[in-house]
Amino acid sequence: MKVQTIIFLLVCILCLQTQGQNGNSSFLDRTEFKVGYYGNVLWDNGLNIGAEYMWKEYKNIKERKKGQKIITHQFLFNGNLGYSTNFSTQTDNGLSTYYGLIWRRTNPKGKQYNVVLNPLGYYRSFLPETYEVKGDRVSKVKLPGRGYYTPSIAIGIGKHRKGKKRSGWYLNLQYTLRTNYNAGTLPVLSLHYGYRFNFKRNRH
Repeated sequence: MKVQTIIFLLVCILCLQTQGQNGNSSFLDRTEFKVGYYGNVLWDNGLNIGAEYMWKEYKNIKERKKGQKIITHQFLFNGNLGYSTNFSTQTDNGLSTYYGLIWRRTNPKGKQYNVVLNPLGYYRSFLPETYEVKGDRVSKVKLPGRGYYTPSIAIGIGKHRKGKKRSGWYLNLQYTLRTNYNAGTLPVLSLHYGYRFNFKRNRH
């Protein structure tokens, strides 16, 4: 799974760079970076960083008595990397990464609705100091823990700040399936809250 994920990421990066070079705007013009909190608040808390690349954008223009009302629909490629822990016990440490597609609707006031589908996800748990017994020998386990395939979906809201470097905030509720977890599947519900930033050469 890790090899497949790495190959997928390399292909996506090459495709996005090609699109950025051949399109009307550069890669940075179509990309926003984000950083924020994620976890379930009670015992699993962490930090998440990521990026969103705008793939497609459509504008729906409606005529009103007060003028035009423009609703923007976007499809964005989504990639994230995060680390979470249980600060009280230090027994639930994990590194997670996931990749997928975002559908986003933005109204004229900048209010946003998000639907996120992440078919590619990976979670690596890290256990406290662990030992194993092989025959009559006891040895310390290096990097104890295990990896899981973790697809996820999310819904949320946000706000876009047009022309600003800190371009907006988001609040998503994410549902993740951690497989194979003790020969089964462990559902995980988490909150994601943070800010998006852009580095466009000419913001308008």
